[in-house]
Amino acid sequence: MIELGKIKEAQKRVNKVIYKTPFAYAPTLSQKVGNEIYLKKENLQITGAFKLRGAFNKIAALGDEKRKKGVIAASAGNHAQGVAYSASYFNVPSVIVMPEATPLTKVSGVKEYGGEVVLAGNNYDEAYEYAVNLAKEREFEFIHPFADFDVMAGQGTIALEMLEEIPDLDYILVPIGGGGLISGIASAAKQINPKIKVIGVTAAGAPAMRLSFLSGSVQDSAFVKTIADGIAVRDTSPVTYNIIKEVVDDIVEVDDEEIANAILFLMERQKVVVEGGGAVGVAALLHHKINFSAPKKVGVVISGGNIDVTMVNLIIEKGLLKSHRKMKLIVTLIDKPGSLMKLTEILTEQKANIVQIGYDRTDLNLAIGDANVTIALETRGFEHQEAIKRALHKNKYKFVIQ
Repeated sequence: MIELGKIKEAQKRVNKVIYKTPFAYAPTLSQKVGNEIYLKKENLQITGAFKLRGAFNKIAALGDEKRKKGVIAASAGNHAQGVAYSASYFNVPSVIVMPEATPLTKVSGVKEYGGEVVLAGNNYDEAYEYAVNLAKEREFEFIHPFADFDVMAGQGTIALEMLEEIPDLDYILVPIGGGGLISGIASAAKQINPKIKVIGVTAAGAPAMRLSFLSGSVQDSAFVKTIADGIAVRDTSPVTYNIIKEVVDDIVEVDDEEIANAILFLMERQKVVVEGGGAVGVAALLHHKINFSAPKKVGVVISGGNIDVTMVNLIIEKGLLKSHRKMKLIVTLIDKPGSLMKLTEILTEQKANIVQIGYDRTDLNLAIGDANVTIALETRGFEHQEAIKRALHKNKYKFVIQ
């Protein structure tokens, strides 16, 4: 594991630049899951994620000679911003290689902090390979996002802050991508209090570290696919794996639907904006991935908040449909004057608010003289939607729910 002394040294370095993020009680979440839940809100960190800690500690530890040549990193976004910010602090050039599908908000963030962005590869691992070769070509110092002891020590400072505020935590839940965050946090936590249970959470679409942990040997994935782009790491790092198997108690996984539910829950009920990777710990709680023998004090690391606005829109839209606050349906009616008005009168009687409507009489599956009306409605829950369906059936409409 990472020595506690190294993590405390890192804390002295990173305290020059980081914001000591809140470690706040989450009453609504606590009540919902039956435990005492505290959220470590690294989404409020200066760069929007915890990665600043590890990146700054690594670059600070390099020394002037290595730093002045410049630094380079591969990242899906959060490490990129951490490196760019830290390089700017030390007034050295930085190059960040990012996967081509990286959300615009993260690309823009890197550029705002003075980093040069190079887009290459379909995922982190392909971007990493490109960056390693570019580092040799330009003779820049490569800053690994997780498989580096100085980086991991920097991330471990999160555990120091958590345990300074709540020393008697029973559990800490930590997202896992490459494993640097949990390696640092678990190393610190276990040396301070060996009784603490540290649980990692992976995305089902990026399962390599969990499979490695369960099998007892390094396993890689053929590909990754998840909305949690910050933890979408294809291959297992032997460096972090060896630490994780020593200091982590268990690893659970959540799927994209569960992650999306957690993002929406945090936004609505906790007033916290979180990216996919940052929401996995809460997703694990909401979907009962961890068995608690009795109510416990649980710290959850909200690792980042750099979510793309288009993703937020998609998650909200799907969340409204799933929670029966929005309804989409296609209604077939006779294509003649007054037909659409009659349909809207029925919906008005049911107090359903029409937010979008489309009219199509050209669909090849329609009988001549019929038309399809596509309607999106704001509704007040499951019973309201059932009442709308009953009204449509009563008036002999043919319809399908989208």
